[in-house]
Amino acid sequence: MTNMSRGVQYDVIVIGGGASGMMAAGRAAQRGRRVLLLEKNKELGKKLSITGGGRCNILNAEPDTRTLLSHYGKAAKFLHSPFAQHGMKDSWDFFTNLGMPLIVEGSGRAFPEVQSAPEVTKLMRKYCTDNNVELKLKVAVFGFIKKDGSVIGVHTSEGDFFGSSIVLATGGSSHKETGASSEGVSWLTALGHTIYEPSPTIVPLKVQEEWVHKVSGVSLSGVKVTFAVGGKTPEKFSRTGKLLFTHFGLSGPVILNASYDVQQLLKRGPVFVTLDLFPHTEIGTLRQQVLGVFLEHKNKALKNIMKEFISPRMIEALAAHIPTEVLESRVHSIKKEDREHLADIMKAMPCTVTGTMGLDWAVISDGGVDLTEVDTRTMASKIIPNLYFTGDVLHINRPSGGFSLQLCWTTGWVAGDHA
Repeated sequence: MTNMSRGVQYDVIVIGGGASGMMAAGRAAQRGRRVLLLEKNKELGKKLSITGGGRCNILNAEPDTRTLLSHYGKAAKFLHSPFAQHGMKDSWDFFTNLGMPLIVEGSGRAFPEVQSAPEVTKLMRKYCTDNNVELKLKVAVFGFIKKDGSVIGVHTSEGDFFGSSIVLATGGSSHKETGASSEGVSWLTALGHTIYEPSPTIVPLKVQEEWVHKVSGVSLSGVKVTFAVGGKTPEKFSRTGKLLFTHFGLSGPVILNASYDVQQLLKRGPVFVTLDLFPHTEIGTLRQQVLGVFLEHKNKALKNIMKEFISPRMIEALAAHIPTEVLESRVHSIKKEDREHLADIMKAMPCTVTGTMGLDWAVISDGGVDLTEVDTRTMASKIIPNLYFTGDVLHINRPSGGFSLQLCWTTGWVAGDHA
């Protein structure tokens, strides 16, 4: 028996109980619509509850909308209208008015004062239930019910449900451990939509050198990382920030936010990386500092004074680039070129990126609906006018730092305001 045969007809059906889905459902219900929210997991906001390392980087507090939108790359030109309807300040007020004060850390990254992502999920669920959204958990959606150029409902594991508008908020392919997938997006191809295949846009990098793996777990702040690829037209770029060594390669904010650009370089071959551990010290100055240490400890073996140059946890990494006989030598007998090589390595410690850790490790993935096929004033499909899209269903690249959740709050609000 279907819901229609029982006489149940919803104004809005939202598929997906993540950040954007809860925002869309709550906003539509706040407008007096009869709303059904379907989620395949046993709880809402499973991905939201682990975001930001469990602290929830809830938005980026950049006050200038144009500057904020510049972080969304080519998608920025499509986002002026939705951000005019519900921008950063609106999201800030939304959470603070619901009793969740926010604090701002470096680079405009805003977090709830309680430093708890599960508390954000709890608040969003309450926003939905307080506005009488009907929740159905552990319900798998199998596809749309179509009639006369519209979607009139959905097929699910609990039967068919019918609604005047459908909001697709199924998310992307990152954090698959939360049940995330792009299956909802795949249904759109049959409706005539152009879909970009998902790819990891914020993802750790694999490195081939063994010394990197040996210092797994070491984190360094303020490292300048330069990525380069050779060939007839060499190309390189640099980023500075916090770096984390892992058992497979490199991670941390500076790596994650560069990973999309690194992937473009990887299309041409292996990417050569240099790590500048002292980006604010000129090479000449660093060489003089090394000489000073040598003069102070001239009768000691080099291996025994390495801690004078570098963090103890990085000694093994530095030693991997110095010949054993030099490490064993007393400082006073080390040649000038070997002494200068020591400084040179600290300014440009080399390794080679061979690939990314893929979608299973991605913090964020792109892929999804081509924005040219979306009326971003309402977030409705230009092909199926009563079908709406939010969040990671849309093909939008962006860095970490609160930009993904802001996209969820904005597109969810706009879809819920118009569905």
